[in-house]
Formats: sequence, structure tokens, C-alpha cells
Amino acid sequence: MTAVQEDQTLTGSPSPRRRSTPWPTVSRSTGFAGISAAMVAVLVAAGAPTPLLPIYQARWGFPAWQLTLAFGIYAFSLLVAMLVIGSLSDHVGRRPLMIAALALELVAMLTFLFSPSIGWLVVARLVQGVATGAASSSLSAAVVELAPAHRKKLGAMMTSLAPLAGLGIGALFSGLLAQFASDAAFEVWLVLTVVMALGTLFTLVTPETATRKPGALASLRPRLSLPVQVRGLYLAALPGIVSSFLMMTLFMGLVPVVLVAVFAVHSPFLGALAAFVTFAAATGAAAFTSAVRPHLLRTLGTSSLTFGAVLFVAAIGAHALPLLWAAALFSGLGLGASFSGTTRGLVPEVEPHQRAGLFTAIYVAGYVAMGVSAVVAGLVVGLVGVAMTAIGFGVVMAVTALLGVITTASPGHRR
Repeated sequence: MTAVQEDQTLTGSPSPRRRSTPWPTVSRSTGFAGISAAMVAVLVAAGAPTPLLPIYQARWGFPAWQLTLAFGIYAFSLLVAMLVIGSLSDHVGRRPLMIAALALELVAMLTFLFSPSIGWLVVARLVQGVATGAASSSLSAAVVELAPAHRKKLGAMMTSLAPLAGLGIGALFSGLLAQFASDAAFEVWLVLTVVMALGTLFTLVTPETATRKPGALASLRPRLSLPVQVRGLYLAALPGIVSSFLMMTLFMGLVPVVLVAVFAVHSPFLGALAAFVTFAAATGAAAFTSAVRPHLLRTLGTSSLTFGAVLFVAAIGAHALPLLWAAALFSGLGLGASFSGTTRGLVPEVEPHQRAGLFTAIYVAGYVAMGVSAVVAGLVVGLVGVAMTAIGFGVVMAVTALLGVITTASPGHRR
């Protein structure tokens, strides 16, 4: 018999000195603010490598295709993580998965910080992809569940806008340090290492919002389940989804190389500014178009993506840098409008328990397009050069987005 049991036998109640103390947690409002910040920080870290890639290339002297390989590896690892552990927090709780994801993100930041070669940079992007995929589901769910009762719409808006805003802020933050700091590649990752360490510590005191339930191991089995009632609408929206992710690959992975090789722009800040303009425009388009009907928003979005891709090709062909900035603006507006219109059009058509499968189908298509296009661009750039690769990429993006305009405008999908 233990001491606690003896006390219970003698007194009829547990000894006050032996009673377990609940784990201290912050208030739900504080948890909402902290986890929202952590979610943005994870996406900031995902956008941070964009302006640093040319710096790494100049320092280590590796071919351009290895840069796009690092980007493709990130997309594939993120996708696998989403497929395998995307619903794990529904079974083990939000907090354990948030702690693990942010701790793994911290490992990625440390790998970036001390990377001695492009090989370690690829490893860092691989780890970062897994961490981001693991964090996306648990942090998003926690933000919505921790949001105060009168601010549930704010929680939902955070989960939809944080990815776009975070990527843009990450590129701008990294670009500013790269422009003015003595060793930007070190200082960027040092700052983000501290941020991820603080985020990991904060999750330890965040209130748990989900009840544990059995089936954790079974939830690790990847499966795709697209509800029957939206398959036609999903196929119509698919070219828009693919072109949106192609655009992200273009401005995060290829444009920094294009600015150096084609336009002789060696300023990391300008490279970061192109990505920031793109994602800032996308965030604005998603945030301020809630009154526009989803079908019209998808049509406008894919049209803008098509125009942005044409402007990008023209910028390379005419060697006109202003056209590149215009391409960034119109492509970003198209991304925000197209993706927002797609989700707003599809989600109301399915039952609540079918939404996870729907979002999985959307992100699988998007991240496969992102990863495959990055790897193919990396292989092609060594054969035909940066300029021709960029033009070919822009043409593929324009054709795909134009197909999205056609399928969205077809009579059977004007809902």
C-alpha cells in the first residue's frame, strides 16, 4: 500500500500534500494570441529562405538546379506530413502535436543556422517541411478552438490568411536582414531559432482544446476522400488550384534566381520584395472579397493569374523589370481570389465530417504541383538556362490558369 493509499484509508480522503497539481496553463485568450503568433511564425520561417538562396549560391558555388531541388523537397515533405499526421491531433490532443511540431521546427532552424553546404540546406528544408505540415493542422485547429466565443470569425480568418501573410512577411524580413546585416544567413536563422524556442515553450502552457480519443495509429494511414457531391466542382477548380501553387513556386523559388541571372539584380531586398508584393496582394484579395460570390471570385482569380503569368513571360522576353513587378501584383491578386473562391465554393457543399478530406484533396493537388514543378525546373535550368526555364514556367502557368478560367466559366459550374 502506498503512502497516499494509507492516508486515504485513515482519513477517508487523499492527503492534501499528496494531491496532484494540474499543469499550469495560460488563459484561453492568451493562448489564442500566442498560438496565432506561433502559426504565423512557422509560415514566416517557410518564406525566409527565398531571398537567401542567391546568397547561398554565391557562397558555396553550386548550380541553380540545387536551389529548386531544395524547394521541391520542402513541398513533398510538407505534403507527406499533412497526409500522415494531419488528423493525429484529433486523437492525441492539440498540445502534444503542437509541441512536437514546433520543436521539430526548432531543429530545422538550427540546421539552417549551422549549415556548411547545400546538402545540409536540403536537409533543413526537408525537416522544415515535415514540421510545417505537422504544425498546420494542429495550430489551425487550436487557433479556431481557442478563439473567444465572440471572435470565432477572427479565428477562422487567422487560419485562412496566416499562410499567405506569413510567407510574405518571412521573405521581407529575411530580405531586409540580407540587405543590411553583415551575415544575414546567420542572423535570420538565429532570430527564428529564438522565436521557435519561445513558441515551443509557450505551447507547454497552452490550454488543451481537444479530448483524446482512440484510433491514433489508424489515423496515420494516408487516405484521400473527396466527397461525391463536389467532385465535378473540384475538377473544375483544379486548374486554378494548380496554377496558384505554380505561382508560389515561381515567386518563392525561381524569381530570386531570375533577378540575379537575367536582370543582374543582386539586392536580396528586391528579391524579397517581389515575393512580399505577391503574398501581400494575395492576402488583401482574400481578406476583402468576402462579399463577392465564389464563382465570380474564382473566375476573376484565374483570369488575374493568367494575366500575371503573361506579364512575367513578357518581362523576361523584353528584359523589362517593371513588368516583373506588375506580374507579382496581378499574380498575387489572382492567388488570393482564386484560392478563396475555391474554398468558399466547395466547403458549403460538404458535411462537416467531410471537410478534412476535401482540404486534403485541395492541398495534395497543390503541393504535388509545387514539388514536381520545382524539381522539373531544376532539371531544365541546367540544360537551357535560367531565362528559358523561366519563360517555359510562365507559359505553363498561363496555360493552366487559362484552363481554369474556361472550366470555371462553363455553364455546369456557375453555382
